[in-house]
Amino acid sequence: MGKFSDIVKSETPTLVDFYATWCGPCKMMSPVLDRLKDEMGSQVRVLKIDVDKNPDVSDKFKIRGVPTFILFKKGEIVWRQSGGMDINTLKNKVKQAL
Repeated sequence: MGKFSDIVKSETPTLVDFYATWCGPCKMMSPVLDRLKDEMGSQVRVLKIDVDKNPDVSDKFKIRGVPTFILFKKGEIVWRQSGGMDINTLKNKVKQAL
């Protein structure tokens, strides 16, 4: 996979999941993200960033809590939210970015 900055500049909306391995809500979001990928296919790219292993990216986007989701389109942030959420909320946000 390419560099983070190149990936989020794509025409395809990219949902970035900032997570930590020790985070309970992050673990609960994993099947939701899998389902989002299954249901939306190539319409969205899902990228998981471990905040403990990638402090530079986490600092750049001022990630203070996990999970935090940021939706990028053409390098721009079109939506951002922290905390767990359901599949419908995620799908609606991605669809708005299409």
